[in-house]
Amino acid sequence: MERRFLFCKEPMSRLQPYTTIAQELLHDNRYWRYKHDRYILPDGKKESDYFYADSHGSTIIIPILEDNRLIMVKQYRYLNQKSSLEFPGGGLASGLKPEENAHKELLEETGMIAEQLINIGSFNPCNGITNELCSVYIAKQLTFIGHNADETEDIEIVNVSIDECYTLIRTGEIWDGMTLASWTLFQTEQSKDFSP
Repeated sequence: MERRFLFCKEPMSRLQPYTTIAQELLHDNRYWRYKHDRYILPDGKKESDYFYADSHGSTIIIPILEDNRLIMVKQYRYLNQKSSLEFPGGGLASGLKPEENAHKELLEETGMIAEQLINIGSFNPCNGITNELCSVYIAKQLTFIGHNADETEDIEIVNVSIDECYTLIRTGEIWDGMTLASWTLFQTEQSKDFSP
């Protein structure tokens, strides 16, 4: 397969989409479906298989307190068998909009409601495994009204400064990929004030 380097100044790409010829649903739950697709490569000569998680999407929220500290949550991650310090967030149930989910997850995981939610971008957390789109929000003007945690989650609230967040990333204490990607969008948003 030919490889090309693509630079930002290049307006068009020669890459062509694959053609899906069959889809099979292997498993379904309220957050995602596990699918098997059969597709043809752009040259029309070769068929192949793709197994992936078909997702309704997810949201990550970066809550900012009045003193500019960020609210993070620490929870146990079963698949990695260890604790993880993360921004609050979660998967979208079918039919729920990202902003609605951001409000829901913020309340469930932190007990906070936000007067202001600002969408700062989105990303795919693992584009070789899922088509999920994660929407990232900054939450401001927060009010604590009480925890409404999901019964399957055991969560600790941790408030950190921006400087502490950098340190926690450098030391590997923040290792969650969705939090790291959201942090990048957050830093890009913060730097807009300093752009030429």
